[in-house]
Amino acid sequence: MSDEHAWVLQAQQGSDEAFTKLVEQHQTHVYNLCYRMLGEPESAEDAAQETFLRAYQNLHRYDQSRPFATWLLSVAAHYCIDQLRRRKLSVFSMDEEHEDGTVFEIADPASPDPEAESVKREERDRLHLLLNDLDDTDRAAVIMRYWYDYSEIEIAESLHLTVSAVKSRLHRSRRALAGMWQDEQPSRARTERRHNESPAF
Repeated sequence: MSDEHAWVLQAQQGSDEAFTKLVEQHQTHVYNLCYRMLGEPESAEDAAQETFLRAYQNLHRYDQSRPFATWLLSVAAHYCIDQLRRRKLSVFSMDEEHEDGTVFEIADPASPDPEAESVKREERDRLHLLLNDLDDTDRAAVIMRYWYDYSEIEIAESLHLTVSAVKSRLHRSRRALAGMWQDEQPSRARTERRHNESPAF
């Protein structure tokens, strides 16, 4: 039995100490997901705290056949989706059916590369703005897939979708993000070339 599994069992039996260990183990991942969903540090902190509160209150509902991290991040994603809907952010229909071969690759902003730190920070901020233009559920699916390496099945379970719906959402989200990113490129390309820098894509 892993330490985490033991902590979950103990927490389900009322051990606050065991639950504290679970919080310490997962708080960074939960905060990062909330930040990527909400785009604001303070909102992310509040959302992370609410996620752990809801997890504590619903531990009896946790299915131990699933990884605890998957269940916990699904709690976080659902809370963030609710928050975004309350904000009444723009929600778009991205039902583009034609194929044009557009590929959008999301680089992990946390990957170590000291020489490009400032560039990655700038691109991360731009990506947050682009993610804001996605449907809330699409945003959650993209973040789970490309930052947390969730499988399509895990995303479907977490967001209460079918696997085919997840595939469709990821496909149209990649296309939408690629289009929005490329729309910004012409104005940035001239500046980047002056500094002998390669385009982001």
